[in-house]
Amino acid sequence: MTVFSRFGGRVIRFIGQVGELSVLVWRLIKSLPLVVKNPHLTSEQMLIMGVNSLPLVCFTSVFTGAVSAVQAAYQFQNFIPMRYLGTAVGKAVIIELGPVLTALVVAGRVGASIAAELGTMKVTEQIDALETMALDPVRYLVVPRFMAGIIMLPVLTIFADLVALLGALAVAVWFLDLTSYTFLNGVKLFFDLQDLFGGLVKSITFGGIIAVIGCFQGFRTSGGAEGVGFSTTRAVVLSSILILLTDYAIATIIFG
Repeated sequence: MTVFSRFGGRVIRFIGQVGELSVLVWRLIKSLPLVVKNPHLTSEQMLIMGVNSLPLVCFTSVFTGAVSAVQAAYQFQNFIPMRYLGTAVGKAVIIELGPVLTALVVAGRVGASIAAELGTMKVTEQIDALETMALDPVRYLVVPRFMAGIIMLPVLTIFADLVALLGALAVAVWFLDLTSYTFLNGVKLFFDLQDLFGGLVKSITFGGIIAVIGCFQGFRTSGGAEGVGFSTTRAVVLSSILILLTDYAIATIIFG
């Protein structure tokens, strides 16, 4: 009986959290037209989420491209001509590795920051103070972060794709005895705008997920400093899981 009661309690809590998240998303949608009234809030979040994340994204991407080139060359040995190395790396980076790894990096850096910031505001009753002054927390806290996420993550993804291809090019030229012309010609050989479009659609969706989940966990924070740490961890874990699930869904719709 105890096992069933625990399971039932978890199901009820899960349903309740889904309901709370749905309410937050609905309030966010209703408040989106008001984003033009406070553009400085969005620009500040774009700076935090986009510009400040660029060094980490570039550092991650250059090694992602390098590893992709090495692994592809290993798989090609004695089976596939090396002139297709750029094709394989380009497809992998633009469709999958660029959007997903960038989103995971930003989720770890920015998603945790959002949850910690709003969680601290929650436990110190700053969010309650906003509501007392008839200021909508969703409009002033969630909407700017959401807009920054869906705008800046595609920009970061484009930078990540470029840096990853440059990293793969460096490995191909310096260690795999390929010319830059051969590698870049392979990238262009089967390039399809649908691949780039699919990667950008993924990144827009991932940016929204990171912002919404970070805000949601921040708003649900309770229990002081320990609660803030717990919310931060949950924000990163839940964002990462949803990013991977959404990646599969979008890939099935666009490329399936």
